[in-house]
Amino acid sequence: MLAMGVVAPLAVAQEAAPSELQQLDATVERVRQQFDVPGVAVAVVKDGKVILERGWGLRELGKPEPVQADTLFAIASNTKAFTATSLNLLAEDGKLKMDDRVVDHLPSFRMSDPYVTGEMRIRDLLSHRSGLSLGAGDLLFWPTTRYSNAEVVARLAQVPLKNGFRDRYAYDNILYAVAQQVIEKVSGLSYADFLQQRIFDKVGMAETRYNADHLKPGDKAAVGHAKFDFKDLRPVPPLTWSNNAGAGGIYSSVHDLAKWMNVQLAEGKLADGTPLFSEKTQQQMWQMQIPQVVPKPSVPELAAARPNFAGYGEGWSLSDYRGQKLVWHTGGWPGQVSRLTLVPEQNLGVVVLTNQESGAAFNAITMSVLDAMLGAQGNDWVAAYAAGVAKAQGNADEAWDKHVAARDARSKPSLPLSSYAGAYRDAWYGDVFVEQQGGKLRLRFGATADLVGTMEHWQHDTFIVRWDNRSLNADAFVNFSLDPDGKVREVRMQAVSSLTDFSFDFQDLLLKPKAD
Repeated sequence: MLAMGVVAPLAVAQEAAPSELQQLDATVERVRQQFDVPGVAVAVVKDGKVILERGWGLRELGKPEPVQADTLFAIASNTKAFTATSLNLLAEDGKLKMDDRVVDHLPSFRMSDPYVTGEMRIRDLLSHRSGLSLGAGDLLFWPTTRYSNAEVVARLAQVPLKNGFRDRYAYDNILYAVAQQVIEKVSGLSYADFLQQRIFDKVGMAETRYNADHLKPGDKAAVGHAKFDFKDLRPVPPLTWSNNAGAGGIYSSVHDLAKWMNVQLAEGKLADGTPLFSEKTQQQMWQMQIPQVVPKPSVPELAAARPNFAGYGEGWSLSDYRGQKLVWHTGGWPGQVSRLTLVPEQNLGVVVLTNQESGAAFNAITMSVLDAMLGAQGNDWVAAYAAGVAKAQGNADEAWDKHVAARDARSKPSLPLSSYAGAYRDAWYGDVFVEQQGGKLRLRFGATADLVGTMEHWQHDTFIVRWDNRSLNADAFVNFSLDPDGKVREVRMQAVSSLTDFSFDFQDLLLKPKAD
């Protein structure tokens, strides 16, 4: 159970919430208890005014510093809207067109298919319709790797396409690394400087930082928390994506993001009435580029949240709720997750930042605020999302039980352990090493310091790698395929748990033994 000692005095010190949000304190506390969230910050804007900005709980478990409106969190993929805005600002400057071919600005750009390479437009980089599969290529920067942005973009040429070009929605991060490179090439500025000069300074986002590397002494940054082995909640060190900051690098506060939401809701106008970007640009960013399949809710309690439509624009998710169009995005980061939601017709925005890996937490708070502001009643979103979490956990447990039932626990490896050891290479990721140490096999990803672990025999020629860093929650099956002569032909991997973050795209690796 979380320590709550600082919450009551902090809440008293805040300005009174508007009448519609009188129950928000109680809702947030229920969320924190239900989903084990140390700290939460929320801002709500309406009709150009900030009607609430507040923090609850702790920046780090075991330490007294409270979360407040100016506490900085990793906003992760909420960064994508800033990247989309940056490209559109360059389009307004006349330095590019959103329908330009990417190769016109980055001649070395390559996808794994020549046709897609030639036809990929700037707008396509932002819209998750390239033909890449979910999270494809994320292991190039997740967890932190030694690859540069240029190396990430170069390695994209070998990342396999699993779908047709512009055929369907599949969320990716890696094309935002390309977008970052386009911004730098066209503007002549680093992306950090471009954001600072063209967006942060103009909007007045004085607390916002480019990524974890840019945090300053005195910044009140929240510490992320993860459940080690899906159970034990502990702090985790900050992650940085300097090689793909365009996809998810920014640190910000609800105080600053309230200003950002008001600019968005004002169709690009700053607080003084001058434009950051045009109304036409905003309409374009909020126009659906690719539709999404709307799945059935996982549990009946979430039926009311199911939209009638869903899709993706340029750096924004698009859907509806209670007859209102929603423009929104979520952000997922080791130890920190968030959601920013706009209701344009109501001139309403809400942002929820948290320092724990619980999407249920930010969704329950967001939906509670939307109901309160839209005059809806009768939904207990904390209970509804708790039911969804329980269902997901049950599905994961059932899948694991099936693996256990199918296992031949008496089987032995076909080869001595030394014959599995060696250097392997995947065409897009690079080198992965299997090493024999102290009578056990150890697996090590060459460019990723956090992906090191011990391999346990599972059955036949399949092992499970248990990562040393237990906060990853990404243990994986490692399957060795042998040739007719009993030598390793290739290695495939897949996450053990369905709860593992999709950015651990082990399933896209095809590891081949390296020649001596």
